[in-house]
Amino acid sequence: MVSRHWVPSPPDFVGVGVQRAGTSWWFSLLEAHPQVHRLASATKELHYFDPFCLGEFAAADIVGYHDKFRRPPGRLCGEWTPRYMFDPWTPALLERAAPDAKILVMLRDPVARLYSGLTHAIERGKPVDADTIHNAVSRGLYHGQLTRLLKHFPRDQVLVLQFERCLSEPQSMLRRTQEFLGLHEQLPANRLTRPVNRATIEALTLSRDLLAEVTELYEPDGLALTAAFPEIDLRLWPNFAHLRGPD
Repeated sequence: MVSRHWVPSPPDFVGVGVQRAGTSWWFSLLEAHPQVHRLASATKELHYFDPFCLGEFAAADIVGYHDKFRRPPGRLCGEWTPRYMFDPWTPALLERAAPDAKILVMLRDPVARLYSGLTHAIERGKPVDADTIHNAVSRGLYHGQLTRLLKHFPRDQVLVLQFERCLSEPQSMLRRTQEFLGLHEQLPANRLTRPVNRATIEALTLSRDLLAEVTELYEPDGLALTAAFPEIDLRLWPNFAHLRGPD
């Protein structure tokens, strides 16, 4: 329920990536915090900027975005739409609409993300054709997407998380996220170890040639990613652990 006394305001935080990387789980942990107000739409993904690939983004559209985040005084509010970082037009529009928002990014082993993304497409009834595979592969090229994002938001305003580390160290990673957002520390009693559903990922088979080509394609991106974001540990991504080299 939205009170008429709550004024429209920019979001305090926006998650921008990536698809199939446990973002629903992590967002649910944030919404469970008493200082965070749940969106009136009861969904984490607004996809507000998606249509503006074809039209102008006007001042009224900024007001419309702010209207989504009416909340009680003293409470934080945000959303998490995983394709915001992937779509090239969105970071610039997000900067105009919410220049002070804290930006959250969750990354996952790009090969595992590829399997999950294609499984997700199958579950939604989409054909796994060349366009679907190309889209899924492109989503795993993280360094270029983050480079574009950082043209619009300063580095200290962006928190880059690693899904595998959040699974293995949920308490410390949630503390880090809460501290970044300015929330007092509060760890929920449950849901901390909740993984994404892997049940159908293993049923999908990609050709050896495709898997080899995709892994090779991702390697230079992974090297550039860890050079720019040393918090990403390639040892947690089995397909790319060899790039890390001996310690």
